[in-house]
Amino acid sequence: MPVIECDPAAARERLEAAGITVESGNTDHERWRAESGGAKAVAYEGKVVVQGSDPGKLTAVLTDEGGRAHVYVDGASRGNPGPAAIGWVLLTGDGGIVTEGGKRIGSTTNNRAEYEALIHALEIAADYGFDSVEVRSDSELAVRQVRGEWDTNDPDLRERRVRVRELFREFEDWSIEHVPREINERADSLANEAFEDG
Repeated sequence: MPVIECDPAAARERLEAAGITVESGNTDHERWRAESGGAKAVAYEGKVVVQGSDPGKLTAVLTDEGGRAHVYVDGASRGNPGPAAIGWVLLTGDGGIVTEGGKRIGSTTNNRAEYEALIHALEIAADYGFDSVEVRSDSELAVRQVRGEWDTNDPDLRERRVRVRELFREFEDWSIEHVPREINERADSLANEAFEDG
């Protein structure tokens, strides 16, 4: 549950500028409340508390990190195709966790889930305002296709690769690297935990 130390009035302006509706608080202590996606932000004196299943994007609007993000992503499908979930971890350049999470994404293939995880994490990193991203995934297929080393014959994957490349243009600098599953253990765990939660 992220707690963001900030001026609630300035935070409200950032949310409204992003097109997020802000409503009055429910108690005397609450300045305001806002909801987006699967998350809710509640403002108190000097801070905003973000709760919910997917606080990343809402938190991103409320903070201004900049700098370099290290992004770990994983997608998983049980059945291929079958029930699928994604996991992501965003770290600052010095290794601090910015946000992490996992969520179910319906029924799809393992490769599509890997791309969905990548897209979701890049959207969050862009929302946070990072200047550059270093992405790590244990999906050799997704990494090599995005880098242009392998062809993308599947139309659905081709469409997702285009979206990933569009998102990379949001950053001054980017890289994507294939890593062994053990290096990507946290994102893998978050994707698998999402199966249990959903």
